[in-house]
Amino acid sequence: MQVQHHNAHLSRSVQAQVARLVLQANLAYGESNSNGLSYIQRLKARNECREYLNQALALEADHAAALGLLGRVEMDDGQLEKAHALFNASLNRQPAQAQQYCNLGYWALKSERPALAEEYFLQALECDRQSAAAFCGVAHAKRLQGQFDVAYLHYRKLLQSGSEWDSVYSGMLSCAQHLQVHKADSDLALDAIALLRQEGLPHQEIGHFVGAIIQQQYDLDNPNAEIFLDAAAEDELLILALQKTLMPNAAVEELVVLLRRAIMAEVAQTASLRDELQPLCLAIAEYADRTGFALAAEDDEERLAATINESIMAQFAVGEPQEALIGSLMISAMYGALFHQNFAVQLGQWNLVDWPLAMQPIMAASYYSRAEEEAIKQNFDEKAEELCLEKTDVPQAWPAWSQLAYRTETSLKAVMAQELGLNTDNLPAALRIMVCGAQSGQRAMELAQYLNDVEVIAVDESLANIAKGTRMAQSLNMDNIVFWPWSIAQRFVADGHKVHWVEVGRVPSPAMTELSLAALINTASNTGAIVHMHTALAEQTQGDKQIRRLVAEHNLQPTRTALRQLRRMVLANRQDTLWTELLKDEDFYSLGGCRDRWFRPQDANQLKELLALVSNEVEWKLIKARDEDGHSLATGPVQRQIQAEALGSEVQSLMGQNLSVYFQRRR
Repeated sequence: MQVQHHNAHLSRSVQAQVARLVLQANLAYGESNSNGLSYIQRLKARNECREYLNQALALEADHAAALGLLGRVEMDDGQLEKAHALFNASLNRQPAQAQQYCNLGYWALKSERPALAEEYFLQALECDRQSAAAFCGVAHAKRLQGQFDVAYLHYRKLLQSGSEWDSVYSGMLSCAQHLQVHKADSDLALDAIALLRQEGLPHQEIGHFVGAIIQQQYDLDNPNAEIFLDAAAEDELLILALQKTLMPNAAVEELVVLLRRAIMAEVAQTASLRDELQPLCLAIAEYADRTGFALAAEDDEERLAATINESIMAQFAVGEPQEALIGSLMISAMYGALFHQNFAVQLGQWNLVDWPLAMQPIMAASYYSRAEEEAIKQNFDEKAEELCLEKTDVPQAWPAWSQLAYRTETSLKAVMAQELGLNTDNLPAALRIMVCGAQSGQRAMELAQYLNDVEVIAVDESLANIAKGTRMAQSLNMDNIVFWPWSIAQRFVADGHKVHWVEVGRVPSPAMTELSLAALINTASNTGAIVHMHTALAEQTQGDKQIRRLVAEHNLQPTRTALRQLRRMVLANRQDTLWTELLKDEDFYSLGGCRDRWFRPQDANQLKELLALVSNEVEWKLIKARDEDGHSLATGPVQRQIQAEALGSEVQSLMGQNLSVYFQRRR
């Protein structure tokens, strides 16, 4: 009562001043969350917001909106306890505020308590049935509780009502990865089209989802299903999927092979490529390129493709104009990379922008990007190993990705303070991250892109991956990341350079006989350095083990022919349970992925050595552990398991448990 009495006697001029300050604070807070601004600019806006709020609260200590907004600022700074107290203080002052219940919901999400978060968001909706923020919060909470189907429907409703926020698209895409599609559903198809049309999303992550929808739409489980080329050529979902994803689905791969063959048959008959078929032809060419040309082709198709390539050579020889070549190049690109053809040199007379707009994506993938990556490879000694290979046997980068996942820019120091509870006061302005086994670099580039205080060294044993990562970084104008082979990383560490954070991705293969990952990390890390790793190796299905036995028995080499033959064997016997798990894995649907799994598998001994290194409690401390679903675990039991393993207890082995663990070097 005293507080209300006091507020009633605040002069109108003071009330107006407080309202003005809170309004300015809200504007500054909006800027602090703007994706269009850099992290430094957003931090500056957050500090301005804090100053306005402090001034407002100095005039009116219990102003409900100011208390709530200050809670948001504290939460963004990682001060969860302060934020919680401020949200509750705001509600005590002015009950039934939807905004504060929303804030408490996001506080609970940050505290890894999604069930509690859902309760708060539902309370917010009771206060304001129209609150899109609260409804979105319920979707996030459902997703983090593993209720992906319910969360997905919430995100769909938000999009339908016009809330087309980045976080909604990102959440929907995240849920889509977990959905099972058992029947043709036009709503799901429209959702998939909306997600694939949305720029800036990592479309490569919904290949399973999109493939399952297409499988049902075309009734691919029915051996008598009729496939019409003209209908497929007008199917927006199919064309977008071919342009933007890799679908780990044997039936869909069969469909693509069938459509490609139908296009080729018509071209053989009519000696031309109809305008109506060109978008589908281009999309199949992009898809085939993304698979590393894993798609099987019959002998007559291969002969026709070779004939078309010879005719392109002849067209160049007589000086035909560019437009006369376009149809033949589209067909050629469905069967092999243009960069590998005998006429590749002549293509170099044009720049990418000289081609028609619809042709540019396939020309980039099939020719210009490959040429750039080849030039990058020339800088490394490892290039010598490729010189004796056939052009088509040169390894291709894997995984194939085109977009980084959606993240909000922050700093590594903020992550270390907020996520791991570490003191970062004595750390330098720029921190160095080494990503070991970066593959083609998506994770490494996300770290470099979204952390504003890091330099990233991405290391991999595949020269193709190093070249792709370097090219992608250059295309995004990123100057805080380098991609190196292990040989350069080892020299860098031997010269005395240290890193503050080590991220372990794909473990080196047994081919890396000169490398001890554990020794490298031990030498590269200083006191306080973090090592983030997983305790399981992928690529260990029964099918993989069987194929690796065949490779060893027959001394097979990783040529395109051998890889295609191994894939054909699996696809021909896909009803056999031996291959079930392998056929679900996207690696299988690319020659690059197959080559890695079967000819350069991860070395379990490297992981064992690394776990043995960090199990030394005198040197290393386990500071965080997460399970497969991203939920935090108590560190004590995990630490005891690591200790037992180090002492030789196989019963309590961490290997294969797929935990995400963070260790800090003690000294």
